[in-house]
Amino acid sequence: MMALAGKTHHLHSAVVLARDGEILFEGIDTASLAIRDLSGSFLDSYMDAAGDAVLESVGAYQLEKLGVHLFHRIDGDHFTILGLPLLKLLDFLRRTGSLTP
Repeated sequence: MMALAGKTHHLHSAVVLARDGEILFEGIDTASLAIRDLSGSFLDSYMDAAGDAVLESVGAYQLEKLGVHLFHRIDGDHFTILGLPLLKLLDFLRRTGSLTP
């Protein structure tokens, strides 16, 4: 995490729907996450509080939990950060009548 301190990194997420070898939908999205300048003591405290849960997520943070304290700016869709460009997928499904609200 110290290597990313004070920098912005980008998370890319994609989804493809296919049927019988034909691609029906492709969706790609990117989110940009700007990490605060972090001290070693802050990271030690963060790791103690977050525990092993940081090992269960990309980047060793969970944005929906304590990980939000690592950032000073986030640009992009929340679901893209979680690993699926869900809003783009849902839009496609609604447009094709495959999904109703």
